Amino acid sequence: MIYNNNESPPGTNQCCMKKCVNILEDKNNCGVCGHKCKYSETCCQGRCVNPSYNPRHCGSCNNRCTIGASCSFGLCNYS
Repeated sequence: MIYNNNESPPGTNQCCMKKCVNILEDKNNCGVCGHKCKYSETCCQGRCVNPSYNPRHCGSCNNRCTIGASCSFGLCNYS
């Protein structure tokens, strides 16, 4: 369905280019309409992150490593 920029159906966050998207998860509209994440990044909570090395989003969104642990290749404490 096509919507005006001002309207969006229930359960979505924003209409971007007449397409309803979740700006907290959409890699092509991360945080705001039109903000694209890099190839190696994904959109987690409206921010572009690299899940291969981000200790707060290690391997996937919201997969937090324990305090002091590092994230390598999407795994906490990989060595």
